[in-house]
Formats: sequence, C-alpha cells, structure tokens
Amino acid sequence: MNRRSFIKTSSIVSVSATSLAACSSPQSEKSENTDAPFVDTFALNELTINDLQHKMQSGELTSEAITKLYLDRIDAIDKKGPHLNSVIEINPDALTMAKTLDGERKDGKLRGPMHGIPILIKDNIDTGDQMMTTAGSLALEGHKAAKDAFVVAQLRKAGAVILGKTNLSEWANFRSTRSTSGWSSRGGQTRNPYVLDRNPSGSSSGSGAAVAANLCAVAVGTETDGSIIAPSSHCGLVGLKPTVGLVSRSGIIPISHTQDTAGPMARTVTDAAILLGALVGIDAEDTVTLESRGKSVTDYTQFLKADSLSGKRIGIEKSFLEGHEDVVALYKAAIDVLKKQGATVVEVELRKGLRETGGAEFTVLQYEFKDGLNRYLSKANARVKSLAEVITFNQQNATKAMPYFKQEILESSEAKGDLTSKEYTDALTKTKSWRQRIDQLMAANKLDAIAGTSIGFACCIDLINGDYDTGFYFCPPAAMAGYPHLTVPMGTVHGLPVGFSFMTGSYQEGPLLAMGYAYEQASKKRERPGFKESAILI
Repeated sequence: MNRRSFIKTSSIVSVSATSLAACSSPQSEKSENTDAPFVDTFALNELTINDLQHKMQSGELTSEAITKLYLDRIDAIDKKGPHLNSVIEINPDALTMAKTLDGERKDGKLRGPMHGIPILIKDNIDTGDQMMTTAGSLALEGHKAAKDAFVVAQLRKAGAVILGKTNLSEWANFRSTRSTSGWSSRGGQTRNPYVLDRNPSGSSSGSGAAVAANLCAVAVGTETDGSIIAPSSHCGLVGLKPTVGLVSRSGIIPISHTQDTAGPMARTVTDAAILLGALVGIDAEDTVTLESRGKSVTDYTQFLKADSLSGKRIGIEKSFLEGHEDVVALYKAAIDVLKKQGATVVEVELRKGLRETGGAEFTVLQYEFKDGLNRYLSKANARVKSLAEVITFNQQNATKAMPYFKQEILESSEAKGDLTSKEYTDALTKTKSWRQRIDQLMAANKLDAIAGTSIGFACCIDLINGDYDTGFYFCPPAAMAGYPHLTVPMGTVHGLPVGFSFMTGSYQEGPLLAMGYAYEQASKKRERPGFKESAILI
C-alpha cells in the first residue's frame, strides 16, 4: 500500500522539516559515471504490446530475441548505468519460455495478444518456479512458492514471458510509519527513472520504475491503498487498480482481504487493457472473485474509443484546485481536455471525511494483515511461519533488516486480536461506508466518473526521515470502497510526472478505461524518462 494513505488521513506521524531538503541519494546508489549524461538508444523504447506483436508476426524479431533485449536492458540500466535497482530477481527460465512460445507461433498456435510478451511481476506474488517470493523481506529470503499465484497461472496461460520479479516497498509498505518507498531489506532502494534522487513511490515501486524505463513491456503491481496508482503517477504510467474481486489474490502475500488487488501497470491505456484481460478470472481459492461472474471480459480493448468522453459527466475533485501551483496548472489543463472532448465537468468534494475514516482504515488493515499473513505463512515454505516470527527475525537481524527504520506497524498489527473484535468490525463499517458515499455522490450529480490529481510530485529519497506528504492524494476513497481507479499521465514539472485519475463504481473497468483512453489520446502526456540526477538546478 501507499503509506501516505493513513499518514495523511489519520495523522499517525508528522512530517519532518528536514525531509523537505534537497534530495541526496546514497553514494552507493549513484550511476557508475555521473559526469556524462545517460544516452538512451534502446531499440524497444516505448514499443507497445501491439508493436511487439507486429515485429514477431513479421519475423523481424522473435520472443526470444525480444526477451534477450529486455534482459540486456535490465543489466545495463537497472544494475549498471543509472542503476534503478527495480528488478529484485531475474527469471532463469525466461529465455526458455520465450523459445517455447516462438515454437508455438511457428506451429500456428497463438494464445492471444500477450503471446511472447515479456513482463515483470511484483515480488509479493507467488511463482512456482526457481524464483523466490519475499515481499522484499530478508525474513522470507529463500522462500520459493509451491505453485503459481492464480494471476501468474493466468499470465502463463496467456503466453506471457515472465522476465523476473520487481523490488517493492518491503511488506508492501506496511512495516513502518517512517519508511522510504521503494526500499526493502532484500532489494535495497529503487530509484525513479525520471529523477534518480527521487523514489518511485510504492509499494509497486519496482514495477513502476521498470515499465517507465522500458525494462519490460508491462508489469503487474498490487494495491491496498495507492500502491499501483501512486507509483504509476510518479513514473509517468497508466496504472489500473481493478474492482476488488475482478482479479484473484490467491498466492499474493496479503495486507487486506477487503482492499487488496493486483493490477496492470503500462505505458499506454491499450496495454493496460490488454494485460487486464489476461489477469481476470474466477478463482475457487479466492471466493470474492465469484462476484465478478458475468461482469468481466477477456478483451478490454473493445471499449477503447477516442470519443469516449463525449457526453459524459465527470465530477472534478474541488479540493485539488488549490495547492502546489504547478500541479494545479496541470490539473486545470487536464480538466480543459475533458471539456474539449465533450464532457460536462461538475465540481465535487469526495475527499470530505477522509481524516475520520483514515484511522478506521489503518485499524482494518492491521487486523486483516495479521490474519492474512499468518494464514499465508502457515502454508508457505518460508522459515518464518507467522507475523510474530517475522518480528523476531527482524529483531535478531536488526542491522541488516532494519538499518534505517523499524517495524512498528508489524508490531502494532501483531498486538491486535482476531476478526471478531468489535474494534475491527466497527472500523470496517466505517471504511465500507465509502461505497455508499461514492454511489450517492455519483447518483446525485448523474456522474459517469470522478476525476482528480492522482498524487503530487515524487518524494526525495530520504532513508533517515522517510517519505513526506506531497499532497493531492486521491486513492483512499476507491481503495476503501473496493472500486476501480485508473491513472493516466497528466504532464511533468521539472522532469517529475504527475498522473490524472478517474474512478467509478464496481466492475466498470471497461467504461473507465474508455474515458482514460479518450483523455490519453487527446492529451498525449506520456514522456520517456530522462534519468536526471536531480530536479534541482544548481
């Protein structure tokens, strides 16, 4: 999840003034040669899934060749060069997978639009192969899952080539109130490819940085509150948090069974739609997916029409019309795009009451994290079998596991009771009230969607003080309601991207992607990262 979701709304911690100082990355994370600007001439830069398919269909490239190009790119950009540190582990079977899929293509067997497409997945998602699944935690180092998570099985069935796993904010950013997004004890610090002394937000930090830097075609992230949307916004991407229930969570290290979901992270709305179609499915091991029966499709590209904003009524979050002047300017320009595309814009105030329910959300997550993680670890091949054992491991290995910040969220979660606790059920009632609030607001104003700035600018990497509030955070309402939320690039300031969000009611991913596509095609705000050392001009 994105730690800001409960820091902002429940005032758990205060912002340190020193956090707002000029950024400074640890020296060990610097590029190998900071004197010369990085020149990016990668052959697959910004190529879409359809572009790659055309190259394979024409015989210009094979999946094996494309996979090799991405693996070389990871070595050059992620491990050397700008040193993004976004990929925590490479799949040793990637080239073999690609070669097998090339053979199928040659024999006339095509599994669909993802056939032969290289993809990265977040390291809290099980793969029943040679790779580990650790949530970035040293406590889980060595853990190899017995089988694929449902979403991984879906990806394999669709013909995707799994390049490897991405780094993340450890435990999906549910470890400390003073954490730095994109840092894990196993993987270290992931950097933002736009400005290297900034973090890519989290918790799907590595997935965001990797897709932005063209280390893969698309990636899978997970979200509890902001963990797809925020890094997508900070990394100039399209990110979709689906309706809770559209995509299975079985085999994903959990935080919250009421809010968790996996989702696509891509450079275009079309690619996000293609990946979503491969991820959806009803899973007997995740009963909430039964609710999606008859409400999902396997081809979300059918909704993507450039005139999809015409005649729509869009609620615009009024509170975002004030704040950092550069972000507000981007927001107003995005609103103008909606109007020019034929949408009617209505000012609304959805975010009222967030401070009241933010504390309730954190309470819900603590209870559900303890319950869900204990269930996951009890069946896993890991050396730790419970949250309590994770805490003990970290205490015994504090120098490596907790060198910058501690584990007070793990400890406060362990102190909670079970899911029959009145504190939990009362808090859950408050968070679920967001479904009614959103539904009532949309009905009263006859809205097709509600839009707003996804989040403010990326934070400086500050392992001592942690992340700070950058404002404009739009994720909690959709997160608590379990409703879909889409972010699309809105522009950049000083090389730092900002996203524009659309959200709507449950299982409306098709119309949501359609509106995002119409905005994307009219605005064209996606920019390649510049790998700048700093946004500060000296």
